[in-house]
Amino acid sequence: MGSQEEPTIPVVDLSSFSTGEAEHQQQAADELANASRDLGFVVITGHGVSSELLQEAFDWSRKLFELSHEEKMKAPHPASSIPHRGYSPPGLEKVYSRKLCDGEDVETSQGKSLRKIKDFKESYEIGSDENPSQPNIWLPETILPGYRKFMLHFYWELNKSAQMILHAIGQGLHLKDSELANLLRLHPGQNNQLRLLHYPPVSAELLENQIVARMPAHTDWSSFTLLFQDDCGGLELEDPGSPGLFLPAKPIPNSLVLNIGDMFQRISNDTFKTATHRVALPPLQQNRGDDTNVTRARYSIPYFFAPNDDAVVACLPSMIRQDRPAAYEPIVFKDYGAWRSKYAYQPPEVEV
Repeated sequence: MGSQEEPTIPVVDLSSFSTGEAEHQQQAADELANASRDLGFVVITGHGVSSELLQEAFDWSRKLFELSHEEKMKAPHPASSIPHRGYSPPGLEKVYSRKLCDGEDVETSQGKSLRKIKDFKESYEIGSDENPSQPNIWLPETILPGYRKFMLHFYWELNKSAQMILHAIGQGLHLKDSELANLLRLHPGQNNQLRLLHYPPVSAELLENQIVARMPAHTDWSSFTLLFQDDCGGLELEDPGSPGLFLPAKPIPNSLVLNIGDMFQRISNDTFKTATHRVALPPLQQNRGDDTNVTRARYSIPYFFAPNDDAVVACLPSMIRQDRPAAYEPIVFKDYGAWRSKYAYQPPEVEV
C-alpha cells in the first residue's frame, strides 16, 4: 500500500475577481473558497497590494528595527495585552496555542509556565487611529519621520485587500446578498491590526535545543490573517490530517499567505478550520566563520482582519443545517480575544 501524498499549500490568483467579468469573478471566488477548506492556508496572488507598496513597507520595517533599543522604547508596548500597540522587544510577548489557554499548569502559574522558552522576536503593533479602545502608541516623529503617515496609509490599503478577499470568500460560499452584506458589516476595518515583525539572527543550536523559539505553533484569533514575508523562509503550517507534521510555506514574491483564524472557523461553522502555524528554523542560514550556524534575519508583516471589539460573532445561518447544527454559541469578539491573550504579556517580576 503506497504512502499518502503530503498535501501542498494551494496557490490562488485573485486578479480576475476584481478586474474580470462576472463569470470569471465567480470562478476565482469558488477557487478561493474551495482552496481554503482543507488546510485553512492559501497563497494568494493578484491580491491588489502593489509590489512597490510592499517594498516600501518592508523598507520602513527595516528602518524601524535598525533603530537603537532606546529609540524603539520611546513607543513601548505596555506590560499587558491592551492596548496591543507599540514596540515589543525580544522576550516580552509570548505566543502560545489555543489549547494551552486553560491548561492547569498555565492557570496555576498565572502564565509563567509558558515563558520557560522565550520567543526571540521583536514587533511593532499598529491599528486604526479611529479605534479608541486600542489607541496607537507612536514613536516621536523626530525619531522616524514619515513612519506614522506611511503606516496608517498602508493599514487602510491592506484593509481594502482584506475586504476584497472576504467578499470573494463569501461569494465562493454562495451566500445570499443580505448575509454577505452582514458579513462585510461585521468587519468595518477599525479593529484590524498591522504588525511589523523582525526575527533577529540567532544561533540555530538555541532554536534546535528549545532554549528560545521563533514563534511557537498557534492559531490567530482574528477572522483571517494576510501575511507578507521576505525570502528567508521558516513559516510552517500544521497539516490538519497529520497533527505534528508541518508543511513549509515557501516564500513566493509579491504573494500573501491567507490563514483562516478562530473567528472565521466559528462564522463558517467549521466549514473552514483555523490554521495552526509556526515560525521555525529557516532553511537558509549564514555562517559567522566560527562554525556556529546562525539564522538569517527574517522580516514579515501580518495583517489581522477582525470584527470590532463589541461585535457578536455567530455561525452564519446558511452554514447551519439540521444535520450540522451550530458548533458554537455566539460570542463577543473582545471577550474571546481577552481569553486568548490573557498571558501574552506580563509585567516584569519585581525583586524584593
